[in-house]
Amino acid sequence: MSSAVQAEKIKGGQGFIAALDQSGGSTPKALKLYGVDDSAYANDDEMFDLIHAMRTRIIKSPSFTGEKVVGAILFENTMERHIDGIPSSQYLWNERGVVPFLKVDKGLADAENGAQVMKPIGNLDALCQRAKSLDVFGTKMRSVVGAANQAGVTAVVAQQFEFGRQILSHGLVPILEPEVTISIADKSEAEAMVRDAILAELDGMDQPIMLKLTLPEAANHYKALVDHPKVLSVVALSGGYSRAEANARLSQNTGMIASFSRALTEGLSAGQSDSDFDAALGDTIDSIYRASIAG
Repeated sequence: MSSAVQAEKIKGGQGFIAALDQSGGSTPKALKLYGVDDSAYANDDEMFDLIHAMRTRIIKSPSFTGEKVVGAILFENTMERHIDGIPSSQYLWNERGVVPFLKVDKGLADAENGAQVMKPIGNLDALCQRAKSLDVFGTKMRSVVGAANQAGVTAVVAQQFEFGRQILSHGLVPILEPEVTISIADKSEAEAMVRDAILAELDGMDQPIMLKLTLPEAANHYKALVDHPKVLSVVALSGGYSRAEANARLSQNTGMIASFSRALTEGLSAGQSDSDFDAALGDTIDSIYRASIAG
């Protein structure tokens, strides 16, 4: 596998990154939206079997290829599982032409100064080594900005870059995700703080990183990051917006591509026939792809 080829695919931006990385805390909700309630499983192992079956169905669907989906983010449990006897990350690239990423964070710490940094990632070095052995290209980790509070924003962004440098040392490309909550009254002000804090950190970087950011209130608010030589790609999270609104906002931001989770699986159901499932997913992929390349 050539990481240079994968980097060029991501940098080219002719598609979007699928977020298939719901972890232990968010899996029950993802399954419920898919039409599988908690009566269908008795423990975590059965729950993860069901979510892996959903992800496998998505990944093997005819429209889920590198033509429009340039990358996919996996949960650790998914990386350690197989699709048709092949490790999931290797299946993504070798069979579908989709660049694999791994979610590495362990969730959020309690809020402080209007923000939530990540909990410690104690096994990060070992996890990166394992990901590299399975041909994973990069990682993703999420923290949350819930107010335009400079101390909170600074803490979130500084931690993202600290872990990012550690991940880069293993030859992986980190996606840094300081998510701004979409419902806060001072969202625009928080976005300005996030952008400026990222720009300040980028000055000290000698290797490119990626960014995953909330769709901004002002179109092209993050253009300076999109154009920065130390940023391989800027992707957008849907953050609770409907797919229609997320696509509309994304299409106004030049150079940003989607990395949607809930908006990607909206309208999919375990009870659908394969033909109906594939048709619904195909329509979704087409709409997110068009929004991603609109700029």
